[in-house]
Amino acid sequence: MAFLDWVSRDGKLLLTARIVRTFSYGFLSIVLAIYLKLIGFDEILIGIVLTATLANSVIFNLFASFYADRFGRKKILIIYAVLMAISGTIFLLTNNYAALIASALIGTINVTGTEVGAFLSIEQAILPQTVKDIKKRNTIFAVYNMAGTFAMSAGVLLSGLPQFIQKTYGLNQIESIRFLFLFYSICAAIVVGIYFFLSKKIELEVRDAKTRSVRSISQKSKGIIAKLSSLFAVDSFAGGFVIQSIVSFWFFSKFGADLTTLSYIFSIAGVLTAFSFLVATKIAYKIGLINTMVFTHIPSNILLILLAFAPTFPIAIGIYLARMGLSQMDVPTRQSYIVSVVNEDERIAATGITNTSRNIAQAASPSLAGVIIQSLSLSAPFVVGGLLKIVYDIGVYVNFRKIKPPDEK
Repeated sequence: MAFLDWVSRDGKLLLTARIVRTFSYGFLSIVLAIYLKLIGFDEILIGIVLTATLANSVIFNLFASFYADRFGRKKILIIYAVLMAISGTIFLLTNNYAALIASALIGTINVTGTEVGAFLSIEQAILPQTVKDIKKRNTIFAVYNMAGTFAMSAGVLLSGLPQFIQKTYGLNQIESIRFLFLFYSICAAIVVGIYFFLSKKIELEVRDAKTRSVRSISQKSKGIIAKLSSLFAVDSFAGGFVIQSIVSFWFFSKFGADLTTLSYIFSIAGVLTAFSFLVATKIAYKIGLINTMVFTHIPSNILLILLAFAPTFPIAIGIYLARMGLSQMDVPTRQSYIVSVVNEDERIAATGITNTSRNIAQAASPSLAGVIIQSLSLSAPFVVGGLLKIVYDIGVYVNFRKIKPPDEK
């Protein structure tokens, strides 16, 4: 990674861990809902399992917010990666519904198509410390998200592996998908190893770590965090209706798309998303982080609503890919904005609290999506999600267009 000479060794390790981690998220987000359907779960039960994976993010984010700087950021990252490996192993070994719910609650199984877990909160807080020039802050978040999204796109391609295993070794669909849970656990073990090489430089200074708490956050920062958390909750609640596992299920159920085709669709979408991060950074340097977040997000949500009414498979693919080229441009800009408008020793709390609000809100949506699909229509979640996301965009612009990071003033 010689081209990242402006990033410290710890920053490069975090990028590597994110690549391995999101690679495993990529294939699991495609096959999990389909796998649960194949082993006999209905839409509501599938929604509950998906909700459990998001509830895990809530619990772990809260823990990171209060204790990561007390116990040590490195230690917490390692513990979370170990639980990730254990969770994948449980899915590999059993079909028991209670065991799968427990696995979803203790491990960082990601089904959204984007990362929402506690790894993200801790790493976001560390990233600004890994760049030598504050002007590169927006860029490191773009690179971080770009690397993760490219890796997730590559992982999505692996979701076509079960069909190859079926044809080559004569296994049934359920048995062939189980191989991916084994690979998920192996990826988690690699992430554990990467975190062991992080240095002490990623930690908050000891005197601050022991005394710092959510109570000692400045009043100004508390107000910013509270408003952002409320708005992010709306966005994530809306996003929970259209997580990648649900979109994959929609293509599978409405158009009969097989796993290989789905892997190509989501992989291409991931590549478009990855390049959009760099574009977002360039736009942000010209018009500001908030304007970039809002004015790229609204068109993507209009496309999401239109996707619900796509009459044919090719048109649906076109609308979905266009939407994915825009929908995540607010991610690196949002992350950079959060850490830039609070003090350095408030970053873990800010990222943890805002991410927790996102996780809590999103945790309820998949279960509701299952109910909506059964009671209304297969495509109804796209309309609900798109409309709510537009409400969020308007709220962000109204509340934060005048609150700018120091480098934008």
